Order: sequence, then structure tokens, then C-alpha cells
Amino acid sequence: MSTIKLIKQKLAALNPEKIEILDESAKHEGHEGAKNGGGHFSLTIVSCNFLEKSTMARHRMIYAALGKMMDKDIHALSIKAYTPEEI
Repeated sequence: MSTIKLIKQKLAALNPEKIEILDESAKHEGHEGAKNGGGHFSLTIVSCNFLEKSTMARHRMIYAALGKMMDKDIHALSIKAYTPEEI
């Protein structure tokens, strides 16, 4: 299974209304994190679960959902996390 599919599968726990993941790893070839196999991704996610949560809390929720993927499969993750009302 591709890393993007695994990310989507893990983030399904947040009941996203919209999720967009871009693999930007090619832009970072030769980067130290890329040498260890970790990819660079950009994430946009919309979920009601983010209601009344700070940006930091939203990021923590995402990191918790991704779990061990953050240790090996993902080296860098750019996050834009919104509620439906914010888009």
C-alpha cells in the first residue's frame, strides 16, 4: 500500500470531510530525512473534530492518528487543518 493511502487510512479516525495529501518528496531528494526513507508530505484536512481546537491541538490529533508513521514513513508533514466552517 502506498504511503498516501496509509496516511488516509490512519486519518480516517478523524472523520475528515475532505483530505488532500501531496507527496513532495521529490523536491527534497538528498535531504537527510529522505536518505532514511521518510517522505515529505503536504496535508490539507477538514474535520468537525477540529471544532474549538487550537492549531496545536489539531496537529497533535493528526500526529496521534498517524502514530509510528511519523517515526519512519514521514520525515516532514506540512499541515493545514480546518473545520468545515473555516473553508
